[in-house]
Amino acid sequence: MNEPVFPPMMSGLAVDGAADPFDVACQKAMMGCDAGLIVHKLAADKMGAALVFAPEVPLHKAVAMLPVCAVGFQNALGALAPPEVAVHLEWSGETRINGARCGRFRMTASDTDAAAVPDWLVVGFELPLMLTQADPGDDPDTTVLYEEGCADVEALALLESWARHALNWIARWESDGTAPVHAEWRGLAHGIGEAITMKGRQGTFLGVDEDFGMLFRVGDETELFALTTILEDSA
Repeated sequence: MNEPVFPPMMSGLAVDGAADPFDVACQKAMMGCDAGLIVHKLAADKMGAALVFAPEVPLHKAVAMLPVCAVGFQNALGALAPPEVAVHLEWSGETRINGARCGRFRMTASDTDAAAVPDWLVVGFELPLMLTQADPGDDPDTTVLYEEGCADVEALALLESWARHALNWIARWESDGTAPVHAEWRGLAHGIGEAITMKGRQGTFLGVDEDFGMLFRVGDETELFALTTILEDSA
């Protein structure tokens, strides 16, 4: 397989076997690798990648890199897939293709203090490409990429496209703040205005605040769930 070509500000590290790109990216970040490293793994049935950041803002601002990278993924797949393929994003990181869940984004950081500037932050995604065992009819709310009219989308091309689009949105976020990302993400968001279950309670997903925190209404009360609450343990 050819090696992916990334933009000049990014570098790549391929892993294989049982290695998880997200875990390896976290290990490299802990060891002090340069920001912009993309750890990736492309297999026949699935693909994954993780991008290392060195934030210069507090964690509650830096976590915007998850929706930034997710928007980049939507733009990348949208450019490669047939025009009728719909790609949407869930607040907590899941991606949806033609309405069904298909892969997810995740993130972790060196520090969980929302007011502190973390030494590093990693955002990664995983995407199932083809069926292995389960029949798609077993769970109509989940799917795989190649069952959704995207059989001609090459994993290598998608990875390269994601890197380019993600870098573009990172640059826009740095220069123009959250407003452009917020506007783009809101147009791709799944479930806004709908009833959802959050932390075991039924409520309505109203939208997000400036830092992409979820506005969640239960009865007459509106609560805020910060995006930092979906950070995974970096240990």
